[in-house]
Amino acid sequence: MELNKYIEHTLLKQNATKEEVIKLLEEASKYKFLGVCVNPCNVSFAKQYLNDTDNKDIKVVTVIGFPLGQSTTEIKILETIDAVKNGADEIDMVINGGKLKDGEYDYIVDEISKIKFACQGRNLKVILETDLLTSEEIKTACELCIKGGADFVKTSTGFVKNGIGAKAEDVKLMYETVKNAGLQVKASGGIRDKEAALKMIEAGAVRLGTSSGVAICSDIN
Repeated sequence: MELNKYIEHTLLKQNATKEEVIKLLEEASKYKFLGVCVNPCNVSFAKQYLNDTDNKDIKVVTVIGFPLGQSTTEIKILETIDAVKNGADEIDMVINGGKLKDGEYDYIVDEISKIKFACQGRNLKVILETDLLTSEEIKTACELCIKGGADFVKTSTGFVKNGIGAKAEDVKLMYETVKNAGLQVKASGGIRDKEAALKMIEAGAVRLGTSSGVAICSDIN
């Protein structure tokens, strides 16, 4: 199995330096990862850097409303428009978990729909933050993503304090909920070795968001 083709090599920490971003891009190029996931301020640099190499096919992914999901819809839309302008190939947005728990489902569907429109044809992944949700809430969130026109559902930001991140049982639930609607699943958060990566794929994930891509593909566990 070519695990590198599942991996979005990720660097989203708040103090990420240019040197660290370059290291990420060089690793992505070396291992031929499917994509890189960087903060919005690094999208333009990452896109240009990859365009100047033989690795133009590596996707540049960025995050919107990250990591809390509590920005207004209007701000998330502006973030998305800016990211697309700067060269983002795909968008990962954080769902508004408070609205989900309050049962404001129309708000969530409307937000997803508007951000998908702002993506201008690019894939939209919706981060559910599964550590904070019950199984029933995960299922409901997936159903709302279907209604909103998202392309993927994604487990986690990786920023929940004491959170586990991606769990195989959650990935399987997400996959079973969205598969017939044509959506796909991205697992992210806490995927640090080959064994964990394979479990996520077996559960239904077709993308893996991880900062441990090199270790996974080098089988350094």
